[in-house]
Amino acid sequence: MTTLPLSPTARTTVTRGRNRAVADRAALHELLADALVAHLGVVVGEGAEAHPLVLPTAFGVDPAGPDDGGSLYVHGSVAAGWLRHAGGATVCVTVTELDGLVAGRSAFHHSMNYRSAVVIGTARLVDDPDERGRALDLIVDHMIPGRSATLRASTRKELAATAVLAVPLAEASMKARAGGPGDEPEDVAAGGWGGHIPLSRVAGDPVPDADAVGAVPPDVARRSRRAAVRLRCRPGARRSWSRGSRSSSTAAARRCSRARRRGRGGPA
Repeated sequence: MTTLPLSPTARTTVTRGRNRAVADRAALHELLADALVAHLGVVVGEGAEAHPLVLPTAFGVDPAGPDDGGSLYVHGSVAAGWLRHAGGATVCVTVTELDGLVAGRSAFHHSMNYRSAVVIGTARLVDDPDERGRALDLIVDHMIPGRSATLRASTRKELAATAVLAVPLAEASMKARAGGPGDEPEDVAAGGWGGHIPLSRVAGDPVPDADAVGAVPPDVARRSRRAAVRLRCRPGARRSWSRGSRSSSTAAARRCSRARRRGRGGPA
């Protein structure tokens, strides 16, 4: 696993809002572990028809993967035009988690609490069968950890229809914001309410389809519980969950600790 700092190049160096820049690569890995959707940007078309295209995609991560800084994997149909253009091209992958809405005392100081990463690199088409199989397992397990081990092997037809791209994680930057508004002193002195609304992803109970047989599998049930607990147990979310009370904050911390011991989530 790389020990490179974040923002190692000019094109991933944060130039505005430097106070929100994150330098710790472990924070990037934690964001990638939390997020479920990435957006990949690539230029498609030729000549005058060339244009940028940004698409949402599932992804998987191997911090110790073969690419510089580790590997971020995405997949798609071999017939997809964007995938054909991305192989060997410079692409940009962004990942964002929205953690809150910030209500300021002026329009200028309304904002959002977030964690966001930008990764730039040359996308590599994964040809090695073993790496491709491992990458597809990582993408499935990123959604539901442990799921790939419970599934039948992919057929030759399925594998032939699926392409996998690897993007190196070396060239990356990250920014984060938390807390309330940065209002002007005169606006604060004038009175009025300012603050923020915490947001979190909600995981409901698994819903079987019409042909489901038997109980909900342990990996699916565990993911449902883990997603809910992990979001509540983020440091910022825990403060909101506890409503600011010292006694309830202590109780919230204890609940998070118990949940982690049961293997149900909590911060990594």
